[in-house]
Amino acid sequence: MRISELARKGGVGVETVRFYQRKGLLTVPRGEAPGGRHYGEDDVKRLRYVRHAQVAGFTLAEIAELIELDRTDDRPRARAMAAERIAALDEQIAKLQAARESLARLARDCARGGDGPCPILGAFDRV
Repeated sequence: MRISELARKGGVGVETVRFYQRKGLLTVPRGEAPGGRHYGEDDVKRLRYVRHAQVAGFTLAEIAELIELDRTDDRPRARAMAAERIAALDEQIAKLQAARESLARLARDCARGGDGPCPILGAFDRV
């Protein structure tokens, strides 16, 4: 398949495929086949792997490490990386929950009415 079909099957644009190739996450087919470079189902799998790992929050450098770990079947390191991502996600979730609670409190205060500026609008002036 051509790069455009690979990109379509992976749910990304052609430039994203090229970007991943520059980062070493996807291979560039050797030589020129008639009609241009051609990709196979293994390339689709790798592209989807990269995309799914990104959705899980891994950086491109971490994804490169995961790909290498897959070659060596280094389960302890893979588990450690997953634990690190879980901890980072838990931290992000806690921050988002705190922001949600703060905004909900401001919305309740605003709904009560009263004199003075809206608590929501005034909250963002504070440093």
